[in-house]
Amino acid sequence: MNINELTIGQVKELTNIFGNQTQSTAAGLNTMIGKKCVVRTYSAGVWFGEIVEKSGNEVVIKNARRMWQWFAEESISLSGVALYGIKHHKSKITPAVESVWLEAIELIPATEKAIASIEGAPNVKAE
Repeated sequence: MNINELTIGQVKELTNIFGNQTQSTAAGLNTMIGKKCVVRTYSAGVWFGEIVEKSGNEVVIKNARRMWQWFAEESISLSGVALYGIKHHKSKITPAVESVWLEAIELIPATEKAIASIEGAPNVKAE
């Protein structure tokens, strides 16, 4: 087969075969866009906010709160935080910034219960 002699129909077939796989993969990797998530990063700690952009392991989140110290309301992991929220009296959550760009290693969608808990957490004050 000579690639320079492909018909338009053959190009469309190839696009359908290979193009759909690429689109499907890209769509799968971007399913978190628009969701409020707990975000674990490589070097910037743990954050909470709405995912607005994602490319590879880079994300932009809006209304972003750094979770400087956190204790899950139930369980002991970030998964527990995303499911049940935090213990306000033990956790230290910063005020929200408009947006932040991060290198993420984990995105965990938060439940409505967790969203209410984290968004309702008092802003930590300097000691």
